[in-house]
Amino acid sequence: MTYKIIGDSCMDLTEETKKDSHFQLIPLTLQIDHASIIDDETFNQKDFLKRVKESEECPRSACPSPEMFKEAFSCEADMVFVITLSQHLSGTYNSAMVGKQMYEEEFGGEKKIHVFSSDSASVGETLIAFKIRELAEAGASFEEIVKKAQDFLEHIDTYFVLETLDFLKKNGRLTGLTALLATALNIKPIMQGDGGVIVKLDQARGIDRAVRKMCDAVISRVKNPGEKILAISHCNCPERAQAARDYILERISVKEVYLTGMAGVSSLYAGDGGVIICI
Repeated sequence: MTYKIIGDSCMDLTEETKKDSHFQLIPLTLQIDHASIIDDETFNQKDFLKRVKESEECPRSACPSPEMFKEAFSCEADMVFVITLSQHLSGTYNSAMVGKQMYEEEFGGEKKIHVFSSDSASVGETLIAFKIRELAEAGASFEEIVKKAQDFLEHIDTYFVLETLDFLKKNGRLTGLTALLATALNIKPIMQGDGGVIVKLDQARGIDRAVRKMCDAVISRVKNPGEKILAISHCNCPERAQAARDYILERISVKEVYLTGMAGVSSLYAGDGGVIICI
């Protein structure tokens, strides 16, 4: 059976991966001040980060409409798999579900469609897409792919380090005093995904120490690393991401490494200098 994998634009892909015809990304819209920025191939990260830095407002994202997903389902593939941002972070999952319902009401249930809430973001979504592709290429049935991909996503570990606390401050996630102290002391939070919800795992003084501590968490917690893909995305800091990769690979062996820059939605969440690791 033929297949298609649809991700929202938080699924960070390399330019090479984007050429795979099995993939399609549905863009979110980023909102900063009075500007609306479509998170597609026209996204300009440098300009966006400049706008965020200069604005007193918190940047926000708007999920794609159900109609955009419904239109994407009108394809030649027999099986369609949708992967979205964690439903705890975005309304994109609900929008995709409504789009699925609209499509099936109009065209019936001939096409098999399943929507996954990734419980992650960025390269966490990408890892799920790779698993689905692997299963589909091996000839697995729709039901088997859904079952195995769901089990796979529930065991992905997501970590990230933030260079700047501006986004958290503007969202009211830090009190003024806490933000001031953290900035003055150069404290960098180390965050983790927990069932699709963001929690603070640890902190360190200085970005390099924070990244090192995040890598140590990856190394100490990963099970059967030789069977896994180490996926890393970064916001405007390729050297930092490469250093994290090298540090981890000096200590554990993995099946494969996937490293890419962030697009718009991931850049909004992680901020300039942020690094995400999923495994």
